[in-house]
Amino acid sequence: MALGDFFRINMPYGMEKNDKNEWFVFNREYKPLGFNTNSHIEYENHPVFVKYKGLTEKKLQKLACFEDGYIRRNEKGEIYMVWFYSDATNPKDTPKYWNDYFDRIKILSKFKSDEPRNE
Repeated sequence: MALGDFFRINMPYGMEKNDKNEWFVFNREYKPLGFNTNSHIEYENHPVFVKYKGLTEKKLQKLACFEDGYIRRNEKGEIYMVWFYSDATNPKDTPKYWNDYFDRIKILSKFKSDEPRNE
């Protein structure tokens, strides 16, 4: 079943890096923001990846949910996936976590992109 509310469809749940060091921000269904589907999506067919300047490991750690297990690393030890909240810290369901969530969104809002992708 696809998602059924604005928060889970349109607000960031986390972000993932591809092999070109570009990131995409995903919703609660691990789909690009605004996508409301359970169907498999070929992300490379959509302009959802962006290379951000200054997105360091330290900043990625600040973005991650403060619970253990919300950062994934590749075989080189590089962070390639980060979640901004867990089921237990979902601000929609547990309002005391809104400030933590918006602090992460504020960090994200400051990143500048490199040049647009050429398709």
